[in-house]
Amino acid sequence: MRIVDLRSDTITRPTPAMRRAMADAEVGDDVFGEDPTVNRLEEMAAERLNKGAALFVASGTMANLVSLLVHCGRGEEVILGDKSHTFFYEQGGSSGLGGIHPRTLPNKPDGTLDFGDIEEAIRPDNIHFPRTRLIILENTHNRCSGSPINIEYMKGVGEIARRNRVKVHVDGARIFNAAVSLCVDASELVSEADSVSFCLSKGLAAPVGSLVCGTHDFIEEARRARKVLGGGMRQAGILAAAGIVALTEMIERLAEDHDNARRLAEGLTEIDGLSVDPKSVKTNIVYINISHNDVSSNDLADLLTREGVLLLPIGAKQMRAVTNYHITEDDVEYAVGVIRHEINNS
Repeated sequence: MRIVDLRSDTITRPTPAMRRAMADAEVGDDVFGEDPTVNRLEEMAAERLNKGAALFVASGTMANLVSLLVHCGRGEEVILGDKSHTFFYEQGGSSGLGGIHPRTLPNKPDGTLDFGDIEEAIRPDNIHFPRTRLIILENTHNRCSGSPINIEYMKGVGEIARRNRVKVHVDGARIFNAAVSLCVDASELVSEADSVSFCLSKGLAAPVGSLVCGTHDFIEEARRARKVLGGGMRQAGILAAAGIVALTEMIERLAEDHDNARRLAEGLTEIDGLSVDPKSVKTNIVYINISHNDVSSNDLADLLTREGVLLLPIGAKQMRAVTNYHITEDDVEYAVGVIRHEINNS
């Protein structure tokens, strides 16, 4: 049966070039700093984002947690959006493992936080309050339609942070999607950030891994945090080799995923019983609202799965579709046809 898997870009499988690179990778013990392929990947990541150094970690969640543990001590506070991945999907790891207090602000539809809200949330020096240490931004913003956040906004937050002597971390899981969408270099989007994480295993199609980038001193502390979280990998060059291919071959083609996401959104707008806003689709994420009274997201997902189209229910009446390396224009047309058929017959 034909399968069109739109649940996430995390379902991507390594390209043939990645498989060859993994098979041929030169390896060593990365905990000793002796894996040449990991070292090369880290150097490439730091150079691409114009940071001093980088650290290869197992996942985006680990990347964000490592960064939080370096920036914040126990009882200190982080400002972040109420729809941010770090707050919503990472099991409260910063508070559970780091004793870090979250101060959530409402995300706007484009994923940003209001400048005034940020400024007001930064604590004054008072023994009654936790110390504000960090602001987290997410770019692109997953739960806000995969919105890319522009340079001007990122610099505006950086100015607030500097004025108040607070650090900035960018959860850049899909930072290259943002860069391609905005036609800028990814380093420009994180120029104000004290640290940034990005994923290799989403749209870039590597099988495993994320990078944390920052100053040399920050990365030395991040390496310690990675170790205590159980993230010290040994011959990790086998995985890093795929990441090198991802950074050299897979970034510019993200524009194809964005085009396919817009095609999908435009096709779905023509189906009675669904509500989709094509104008909100700037990268590879499409949110689908079900207005059909008799259909829930779980029901529709079950019906579509039988026809080989996989979507992700994220609420009683909402689903998410994410285009990726394996999705073609023809797959989009097929998926729209199957969804139309199932909605019309429900």
